[in-house]
Amino acid sequence: MSICIEISEKLQKGKAKDVAALVEQALADNTAPDVILNEGLVAGMSVIGEKFRNNEIYVPEVLIAARAMNAGLKVLKPALTQAGVEPLGKAVICTVEGDMHDIGKNLVKMMIEGQGIECIDLGVNVPPAKVVEAVKESGARVVCLSALLTTTMSGQKAVIDALVEAGIRDQVKVMVGGAPVTQQFADEIGADCYTSDAASAAEAARSFFA
Repeated sequence: MSICIEISEKLQKGKAKDVAALVEQALADNTAPDVILNEGLVAGMSVIGEKFRNNEIYVPEVLIAARAMNAGLKVLKPALTQAGVEPLGKAVICTVEGDMHDIGKNLVKMMIEGQGIECIDLGVNVPPAKVVEAVKESGARVVCLSALLTTTMSGQKAVIDALVEAGIRDQVKVMVGGAPVTQQFADEIGADCYTSDAASAAEAARSFFA
């Protein structure tokens, strides 16, 4: 079995220490950092995403797998930097103003990072101006907006309006999600993408960098 397949399988089982040790071993064996990333860590998280979408596993298993992925990334990052391997791109993610919920956002963030995309997490209760500022500073090409309350859904539109006002709406793809959000609402507010689950959100985000 190749070491990358082993990394992928240990990641899926949430074995953080094993993943970190295997990444170290792969680097010592002169396996290219981008191969370890894509064929080991990203491949493992893609399987987790697929299983999550099919209701074969649930949030706790995803969180444990994501922790294992982060353990592997911590070991791998210096080698990736040294080799000049860049992330696919950057995404800004947050829960909109007035909303303090973060479990859904955190899940989407982990899944997106599992696709090899760097996430700039602004946290919860984030005003539109802060999103605009983050996009300008980071050059992110995707903005992910979460809202878990019907009363805060309008915050997603407020961010889109702020991006328009700042003259940078055409530079980013805006993704929206959260329990009360629907495709119809996403269309009404001019979002580029709506997904109903974290795994689909990660795939959609990746497609924007293709």
